[in-house]
Amino acid sequence: MNPGIASKAEIERMLKNSQTKVIAPLVTLGLVRTYSATKNAVFSDSDLQKAYGTAVKLMKDFLGHDMHIGAKYYDAYGSRMSRYGVLEQVGHLKYRLLPPYTDDADVLCEWIPGQIQRHINQHLGIVPLLQGSATRAELAESRERFVRLIEEHIAKTPANFEIFSFAVIKAHLEKFACKIYRDTRTSAHDKGVDLSTNFGVVYQVKKLRIHTQAEAAQVYAELKLNFDERRLQDGNVILIIDDVSKAVKQYLIDMKIQSINKDEILKMAANFDEAEDRQKVLRIIYEEFRREYSSRIG
Repeated sequence: MNPGIASKAEIERMLKNSQTKVIAPLVTLGLVRTYSATKNAVFSDSDLQKAYGTAVKLMKDFLGHDMHIGAKYYDAYGSRMSRYGVLEQVGHLKYRLLPPYTDDADVLCEWIPGQIQRHINQHLGIVPLLQGSATRAELAESRERFVRLIEEHIAKTPANFEIFSFAVIKAHLEKFACKIYRDTRTSAHDKGVDLSTNFGVVYQVKKLRIHTQAEAAQVYAELKLNFDERRLQDGNVILIIDDVSKAVKQYLIDMKIQSINKDEILKMAANFDEAEDRQKVLRIIYEEFRREYSSRIG
């Protein structure tokens, strides 16, 4: 087997398993960098924490932002790395770095940052660039370019669907002096996230395609578990979903549930006549992603 094949495969598996933060690959990067410099394969918990923190800082500098990297350090990280064959426990909160990571340390020091960057770019796309007001202004200047950006990114992940939908609806409602709040974090699966308002309506976002009455009935059953009967009967729950057939949309209306699909979100985005409104959408997107994904390693 070629050098690095086994360890690289495990790191790819770590990245695939990463959700809101890239943790295991950063722990591994910190470990192999330390080993490469010192040839010491035994790490105390404090050594591990220091190596991890240094790797997070390195990746912040490498990426030019801190999204999707670094979560608060826990002493359980050491034992968790055994699932990827990185560490074995040799005492209380003491671990040994194992082959092939020791053998491949120099190669991995160079290779891991680029793989983390690729993974984050796939998940976040243009979002980190929205930090700059000048970039937001440029992207918002053309209505067509703005809508293409929303369309390109909204369906990338469930988190994208939730945040991009929220940003468009928030900017739309604020034109009518209405407020909408996203207090929860994004959902890793299709259970959805709630958006509350100051006018009694609750939006629930689900990245789902609902094309049959049976699927709609299942969603309605979930809504009944999440919301009281009065709110449902008053028509104060609105479902935001990826796609819904015309017949199912009517079925939901008969159940007092309004629905908004991705195409309707895109039409809403296209109706922002002022560049300032389009810039607001992009700012909200960045702020929500930063709230969700920014580094917290305290």
